[in-house]
Amino acid sequence: MGLMELYEINYMRFRQLCPGVDGITCRAVSHVEGALDLHLRILERARYTTTLTLTYYLQDTHDYGFVPNPNLKIRVYHDARQAEVLSRNLRQTELDIHTPGLGMDTELVLRWRLNRFLYKWLGYCRHQGHGFAHEPARLRRRGVESPS
Repeated sequence: MGLMELYEINYMRFRQLCPGVDGITCRAVSHVEGALDLHLRILERARYTTTLTLTYYLQDTHDYGFVPNPNLKIRVYHDARQAEVLSRNLRQTELDIHTPGLGMDTELVLRWRLNRFLYKWLGYCRHQGHGFAHEPARLRRRGVESPS
């Protein structure tokens, strides 16, 4: 599977997990009994893109509380119907795919590995029953719900 095909499949899998991403204003949490809570946080919205993080919060073994892991920064390209991992936060440092100085081969391998991980993780999350089926908030005028 090529990288561009992986981006397209990741978009489809992400939209299955979160069909209402446009209705999420800041954060959302998916709760499934017997599974870790899945956290989604919107970082930035533009006309054709949404940048977000997707993570679990795991108990740290050194008693630092809860740490996000895996903590993927993802950009969703709504017009191109693609989703790509921009970076993975590793504790105190961020592994940014677009770091200057990485060789082209290294950057492509890193992109492929992180996006392959996203592909598998999105499938796993859906298999567990996770989802962010957010319905847009309804407007109220003078106590009467308006149609959405």
